[in-house]
Amino acid sequence: MDVPFFVWVVTGIGIVGLLAFDFFFHVRKAHTPTLRESAIWSSIYVGIAVLFGLGVLVFGGPTAGTEYFAGYITEKALSVDNLFVFLIIMSSFRVPRADQQKVLLFGIVFSLIARTGFIFLGAALINSFAWVFYIFGLILLLTAGNLLKPGGHDDDTEPAMVRLARRFLPASKHYDGDKLFTIENGKRVLTPMLLVMIAIGGTDILFALDSIPAIFGLTQNVFIVFTATAFSLMGLRQLFFLIDGLLDRLIYLSYGLAVILGFIGVKLILHALHENNLPFINDGEEVPVVEVGTGVSLTVILGVLLVTVLASVYSPKGKAKNAVSGARRHATDYLDLNYETDIVERERIYAKLCAEEADLKRLPEKYKRLIRNETEFLELIGRAHAEHDKALAREPGR
Repeated sequence: MDVPFFVWVVTGIGIVGLLAFDFFFHVRKAHTPTLRESAIWSSIYVGIAVLFGLGVLVFGGPTAGTEYFAGYITEKALSVDNLFVFLIIMSSFRVPRADQQKVLLFGIVFSLIARTGFIFLGAALINSFAWVFYIFGLILLLTAGNLLKPGGHDDDTEPAMVRLARRFLPASKHYDGDKLFTIENGKRVLTPMLLVMIAIGGTDILFALDSIPAIFGLTQNVFIVFTATAFSLMGLRQLFFLIDGLLDRLIYLSYGLAVILGFIGVKLILHALHENNLPFINDGEEVPVVEVGTGVSLTVILGVLLVTVLASVYSPKGKAKNAVSGARRHATDYLDLNYETDIVERERIYAKLCAEEADLKRLPEKYKRLIRNETEFLELIGRAHAEHDKALAREPGR
């Protein structure tokens, strides 16, 4: 599919315009988005991506349209998996709830810039060296193997970028609104807000190393690769707040992504064999192998994701893990006044905590082991209830 230059320009302006709109109308003023707001805007961004895909289907043909949707769905699934790490990073730095939108938008913009660079680099390498498909396939197979390791989204494990940021970029202990620098003891110092942005930006680069080979395994059309990647990132901020409570529930998502990335990795290696020009493989001649079509790829991706999500949502273990980790996080959030001071939002957090406690009481005994450091966990829950009782006692008329 040949794309005229003016289409590139219009598409680029449209994407930048969406990001600018998101900042000036939603993120600029610090606030915690409601569930309704998050749901509406998540739907709008997904709708825009689908309409764009239909445009690719109409003007580019069925092959281009199928490649776009396969790439978009794969990148969207990888983006949801990335939200686990974003959640851990923001929890590690105790980012105030109202300021999390700015951190996420920064992460999206940085990720788009980094991935655009990787896309054009990857396209240049593919055009010059056919053997790059072997490397991309190997990267995806290794990534799939890493996703199968247990504890991939352990809430107690800080990402490497968080540890590096803490070690080499000491900052003030407290936030100063959403400022990146503040004055402390007469000196200009970094704030935790800058550290968390650095940690998320560095993590985004690592994510790009996995996601770009994945989409190049589905299409080598640079326009489709770019737009599918860009639209998969659009609305990620709203999606974070929409499925915040469900992230812990998706316990099998990493396994589903491992299957998808492994499948695309094999697909890439088969394609590399078909285009082979390495002298030590079949004397530099192409190897007659079966290549997987884009339609088959899209079917496999949708099927694996559907099974993964349904298995996670209806899994008793998923419900148990969601209740345990959610109760711990919401109790901590409620106690941390630096995290959230708005009384309405604090009441919402406390209501979630109470609902999760009720779920915990109904858990079968075999799932009690999911509560690590049970004494410490129960003390945390108790402190949250005590603080809530004090808050009620301070209200007029009580």
